[in-house]
Amino acid sequence: QCSLTGRWINDLGSNMTITSVNANGVFAGSYHTAVSATSNEIKLSPLQGSMQKSPNQKGQPTFGFTVNWSFSDSITVFTGQCFVDEYGKEVLKTMWLLRSCVENIKNDWKATRVGTNVFTRLQSQE
Repeated sequence: QCSLTGRWINDLGSNMTITSVNANGVFAGSYHTAVSATSNEIKLSPLQGSMQKSPNQKGQPTFGFTVNWSFSDSITVFTGQCFVDEYGKEVLKTMWLLRSCVENIKNDWKATRVGTNVFTRLQSQE
């Protein structure tokens, strides 16, 4: 079973917390990125998402969420799947689209970036 709820860290050092997933698969949380294309001070940003609840997900659900960056004019959508690897560790494999605001439609071509991130569960320091 792979559960989305909890604290996660990705390959770039960004931290994400998913507080709870409701009966319909809807969830919320927060995202603190370690990287930014802006010179603005990085701030904690809200996320909202949805997880597929169908039985054929076999405990490794697909999901998607949106991060509305609180320190810039950009927004990012992530989609992925929650896996349990061969060592029994939970891993979120994701792909994302980051949309930046551009001055006009002529600059639309450069407004969207794409990438991938791998998240692992953040173990709390005892």
